[in-house]
Amino acid sequence: MHRDHPQSAERTAAAAPVGGAEAPFLDLLARGAPADAYEQPLLLARAEGRPPEQLAALETARRRALRVRTELEGRRRREAELSALFETAHDLAGPRDLDAVLRAIVQRARSLLGTDVAYLSLHDPERGDTYMRVTEGSVAARFQQLRLGMGEGLGGLVAQTARPYVTDDYFHDDRFRHTTAIDTGVHDEGLVAILGVPLTLGPQVIGVLFAADRRARVFEREQIALLGSFAALAAAAIDTAHLLTETRSALAGLERANEIIRDRSAVIERASEVHDRLAELVLRGGGVHDVAAAVSEVLQGTVRFAEADATPAAPLETSRAQGHAVRHRDEWIAAVAAGDELLGALVLRGHPALDPVDQRTLERAAMVTSLLLLARRSAAEAEQRVRGELLDDLLDARDRDARLLRERAARLRADLDATHVVLAARLDGTGGDADEEAAARRRLWSAASHLAATRQGLAAARDGGTVLLLPLPDGDTATGVARRAARRLGTAVREAVTVGASAPVRDLAAHPDTVAAAYAESRRCLETLRLLGRTGDGAAAEDFGFLGLLLAGDRDIAGFVGRTIGPVVTYDDRRGTDLLATLDAYFAAAMSPARTKDALHVHVNTVSQRLERVGRLLGEDWQSPARVLEIQLALRLHRLAVPGA
Repeated sequence: MHRDHPQSAERTAAAAPVGGAEAPFLDLLARGAPADAYEQPLLLARAEGRPPEQLAALETARRRALRVRTELEGRRRREAELSALFETAHDLAGPRDLDAVLRAIVQRARSLLGTDVAYLSLHDPERGDTYMRVTEGSVAARFQQLRLGMGEGLGGLVAQTARPYVTDDYFHDDRFRHTTAIDTGVHDEGLVAILGVPLTLGPQVIGVLFAADRRARVFEREQIALLGSFAALAAAAIDTAHLLTETRSALAGLERANEIIRDRSAVIERASEVHDRLAELVLRGGGVHDVAAAVSEVLQGTVRFAEADATPAAPLETSRAQGHAVRHRDEWIAAVAAGDELLGALVLRGHPALDPVDQRTLERAAMVTSLLLLARRSAAEAEQRVRGELLDDLLDARDRDARLLRERAARLRADLDATHVVLAARLDGTGGDADEEAAARRRLWSAASHLAATRQGLAAARDGGTVLLLPLPDGDTATGVARRAARRLGTAVREAVTVGASAPVRDLAAHPDTVAAAYAESRRCLETLRLLGRTGDGAAAEDFGFLGLLLAGDRDIAGFVGRTIGPVVTYDDRRGTDLLATLDAYFAAAMSPARTKDALHVHVNTVSQRLERVGRLLGEDWQSPARVLEIQLALRLHRLAVPGA
């Protein structure tokens, strides 16, 4: 990325027309300018004595441009990480010489995390320690010749415990035993922050893979998990290289067993073919089910991917702990894991007896599956964040450019010109501690994000719950959308989820303030449901009768009157009758037909016939206390809205 000269930024700002505050910053974004170049248009405008409103507009545009630049850099970094993982699988599928495999491992580890140094140490079973086998980026000879005893230094601790360890400042970390030889080597290399993950085959640690920086650095949890998955794949490649080396030695020394050796070579070749095929699947963007189909064909059985909670717990945990496929009744189970996180399992049926190579084939497939799941999760999380950011902008009305809003929504397959409903969703399960509550909210947000993505809508976490913007299908109602959302979200998180809905909203790109008002209405409906004890349900303002007038953001009086006494109004208009006047007199006479006939100067039978007609129009329960209150309110509102009524 090139650096723009400050004078170039000044010329860009000078060329920008009045009111086009974004233009110089868009040009800087297009050219990939450094962050400090974004100060120049504002400095130039101040030097020229521009009005305060133009300076404020430039400052706002600068902040937005820097946010876009940060987001673009983050996406490029995530794309680079995924690309490095895919290239790793390809590299490991190619080399067959052990030294070439180890060099590829260390080079890719350094590229994956972008560190100054990467190195790999292997276990020496004769001496009971680990020694430096391959280094990348190292400049100190004494460091390259280090040997680490069990529990000595960070690497010795990783090898001893078979767990990842990270230190932000090696020389001030007292969790492991410092020795003069190791500390001297690390000092010569100038290392400060070090991350080490074990290379394991089953319960055995065969080495440690390191990534280190010569400056203080915090390794994120995602980086540790990714490097852990990489180390697991690398351990399998080392194991394959050892198998090939052992096979070649056996071919040279066991000429009398040619037939056995040929059979084993064929099996190993088949394993190599599977390895290459799985790597090809990763590179061309194949999915988990593609991996299962490929392994099913090779092993001549049925392989399926199963979620962790749908797999027998004991054999799954054994497989995860040992790093091997485990037989359970007539099935083989290989855990799909990323570090300590269980993502699921590959389950093989129809092949009760597996030779070691076929077993390793299933295990490698499980490792590749974990890589694909991590990549898919990263992509899904990125899309969820983008959907949430767009909805946040609509709720906060920060981005009022209708064209930009439509373009952002279109990239997410959402149509802001369609009719939508804003939903406010919240969990109503029994309260636990803070960690449990936070985990429950994350589950709700994840389920809401999935629902929004499948419905071409948007979702974001907000105010201790989740807000969704979902399109309203033709012929559907806000109430129907809310109730279905409550059921789907409750099923997904396995807890009661209450959902309040707004009235339908339109033209969101042109009127983004509508979203905030609709969200406030949906929250009022949500709180009303909870106060009424209707947790786990969904509703809109129209479901609460006259209470809906208080809940609705636009006070839909005409809608309330129409829902409550609309059939009577229509009947009077069409037949020329005056049932509304009869209702007014009936309620004024304390619902007494005798007093009503005196007020109307008609026979009591006439009053009874009119009231029967009202019952047929409004329903048999129209004289229940709740309905009477709503009908009297609707009559009064109708008189106020229609002069002379």
